[in-house]
Amino acid sequence: MNVFSFVFFTDSDSVTETPVYDLFANGWVGQSKGQLGGGRVGHRPDHLHRQTSGPLLPPTCTSCTNIFALVSSVYLLYCSTTTGCVLLLHVCTLYCPPQVSTDQCFVSYPLQHSFIIDQPDRCGEEKPFLVLMIPVAPRDTEARRIIRSTWARETNVMGRTVTHYFLMGRSRNASETDLLQEGRRHGDVLQSDVVDSYNNLTIKTMLMFEWLSSRCPSAAYAMKIDSDIFLNVHRLVRLLVEAPRSLYMTGLVVRGAAVHRNPASKWFLPVSVFPEPVYPPYLQGMGYVFSMDLPRMLLKASMHVRAVYIEDVYVGLCMRYLGLRPTEPPQSSLFQPQKPFWTFGCYWTGVIATLLENSRQLQDVWTDVNGSSPSLQ
Repeated sequence: MNVFSFVFFTDSDSVTETPVYDLFANGWVGQSKGQLGGGRVGHRPDHLHRQTSGPLLPPTCTSCTNIFALVSSVYLLYCSTTTGCVLLLHVCTLYCPPQVSTDQCFVSYPLQHSFIIDQPDRCGEEKPFLVLMIPVAPRDTEARRIIRSTWARETNVMGRTVTHYFLMGRSRNASETDLLQEGRRHGDVLQSDVVDSYNNLTIKTMLMFEWLSSRCPSAAYAMKIDSDIFLNVHRLVRLLVEAPRSLYMTGLVVRGAAVHRNPASKWFLPVSVFPEPVYPPYLQGMGYVFSMDLPRMLLKASMHVRAVYIEDVYVGLCMRYLGLRPTEPPQSSLFQPQKPFWTFGCYWTGVIATLLENSRQLQDVWTDVNGSSPSLQ
């Protein structure tokens, strides 16, 4: 049994949560006011209509329905006339065990959103072959500094332009003024007005697809890559030169992964949220690369696929809806879920991506492999 609740985030980061049980009984509805100009990227209307399965109204809440509907209507009226207001839908299961934080059950998706910090023209002007999209916490300035000084420096590989952007949401722990200055200085910061949290990674990923489809239409490929990853850009570009230009997504393919039913698990999903015992094939979220026809297709697929907060699984579910499967890399060793205990220089030249302990380890590895050389050949 599902419960809808609305969460409103204004520019002041104040949060008000109001449960609503029947106002949107037929799914997610509304009109997006987002535009592609002025730093705003909005979902197209067809992304705002989502169907849900199962009854929405618990018997114990019947007497409260009219009150909740009235309160929600007032909030919707406020939101429609307030600049910078973001409407999120949160879907939570009532079957979550009491010892589990309800945050683990939340699935959220923005009906209206904007980019506080945007780079609207850079990607179109550069016309890159490959765009690296790096989700990162706003407060993690050290990770961004290290990435800029290591693999993000690889901007021309085999005569092809490679560019990067850091994607983040809002946080009370980071100064938006500092982020704005950082964005002006480096031209690589994207900040949406969605709250930056682990449970909002699915939102972050869908915003990434939305931004890519509208801002980088001429790019050939993009890669979603975490900030604690060693990336061999040269090896990646060599792979992509020979790769298909459409319906292509590759990385570390996960097959036959069982759904976590233990409430203590970080990746717990109850049967009421995802009834299947095994996930379809998906690409581990540490880093996956895709052809640029897929972002728009995945956004359209998301209209029909019930969201879960585990973002890499959700992308896999959208791929399945499209009738697509992730492509296995030509060598299984190209994407590594952890750094081996012993490594040599030939290891780093042979892989595309390796998960490290943290971004500081990236600096050490890069220095060891490259020495005084600025790039990894």
